[in-house]
Amino acid sequence: LVMVFYGSNGKSNLVSMENKVEHQAKNQITYDIHLTSDLGMLYKVRLGLQSLENSISQLFLHQLKMQNTSTLDTFRLTINKTLPLSHSGDRWIEFPVEWPLKEALSVVMYHLTVFSRNILSERNLVHMTACIYGTHGDTGDRSLLWSLQNVQQREDNESFLVIMEAVELGELDKVVLSISSKTDCKLDIKKLHLKEAAKEHPIYVFEVNETFSLDANKPEIQRELLLSFVIRGDKQKNDIGNTLNEEGNQASNLTEYTIKVYTGDKRGAGTDANVHIILFGSEDISEAIQLFHSLDHQDPFERGKVDTFKIKTKRLGSLQSIEIGHDGKGF
Repeated sequence: LVMVFYGSNGKSNLVSMENKVEHQAKNQITYDIHLTSDLGMLYKVRLGLQSLENSISQLFLHQLKMQNTSTLDTFRLTINKTLPLSHSGDRWIEFPVEWPLKEALSVVMYHLTVFSRNILSERNLVHMTACIYGTHGDTGDRSLLWSLQNVQQREDNESFLVIMEAVELGELDKVVLSISSKTDCKLDIKKLHLKEAAKEHPIYVFEVNETFSLDANKPEIQRELLLSFVIRGDKQKNDIGNTLNEEGNQASNLTEYTIKVYTGDKRGAGTDANVHIILFGSEDISEAIQLFHSLDHQDPFERGKVDTFKIKTKRLGSLQSIEIGHDGKGF
């Protein structure tokens, strides 16, 4: 059993129970551990099992109690879970520390969607983990290829969903990706989308756009991915608009753009999906803007047609690139 403790002054190193002094009673083991630095007010504990490659052992954890022997500050965690959560799956569980008169953080289910070209065909030979960072700490390294949901494969594009449980991270700002392989291969990863499972927005987007050349005889590859942009929901867009109206300076803060979309003239080129566009400028990035109301046609994005849209967004500076996409609905 290994643990990581998170406090207001940082987090501990991996604390292993293997060589600690222990006092054993019926269904209860007490360990003496020494943290190398003062972590401040503890707010989270992560527990896991280490070195399970050749083992099928499981551990049922009922409760954890921790007491500072100097201050006698004490907290308990009621766990009632078995580690690992799945034999080949996630080997970590996280719990918020509950202090009297202090509101604890909540446990959140995160949805991580990976967009790639060829990971699914190599998944049995590749080991890939992600550590997600936010204003409330990190998740530690979590396996991405053990339980895939919502797998979608197209000719030159694929995506899959990974569900990850963690104490809420606050605003997300970074992902560290670690990849290794049992054989020589190449992985083409496009981007990661991260959001809370219970909410449609915000969606945190981490651009990758890299082909990784993996070698079985070389150490794992690590990439630190900083947040690229955030897709906000309609409520936040309305809130921004209301704030600008209240301040009476909407006109000076918004820029209008005319967008013309030329739909291809091949069979199947049109779409009935909901199309969005994101504009990237030298000074800022727009929200995801839905292209609903064409000035030319009642039903936009039909084969061989040209549709004109007028949009308003915040000042972006000089335009540098765009992202255009849709939600995949319809044909």
